[in-house]
Amino acid sequence: MTEFLFWLFMLAMALLIPGCMTVLGRSFVKNPPGEINGGYGYRTVRSMRNRETWAFAQCYSGRFWYLAGRLMLAVSLVWMIPLFAREVNTVGNFGLILVGLQMVPFLSVIPATERALKREFDDFGRKR
Repeated sequence: MTEFLFWLFMLAMALLIPGCMTVLGRSFVKNPPGEINGGYGYRTVRSMRNRETWAFAQCYSGRFWYLAGRLMLAVSLVWMIPLFAREVNTVGNFGLILVGLQMVPFLSVIPATERALKREFDDFGRKR
């Protein structure tokens, strides 16, 4: 019983990061933060130059997270299903590896969005 409960807990944890990426990504695409602010949204110096760069960054990063999150949800399920009824240490170790792997697309949004901003806008935030 303990193995099952721990596996269930780890499954929930394994789906947390990609689930948040999917929900937030969808939110940024459908209803992006309208005003430039330092508290919510994709916030970097380049993205906060003006309203146009802000809107572009929210939409781009939202699409990136939405697609990456959906992919990671599928990968996480495929990763966790074979661990069902395994020892707690095995599930924990493989769960930790999975969460580390999930951080790659989670953080990859930054260089990808910055490259897209640089491609679309000059250093002053004017459309190329």
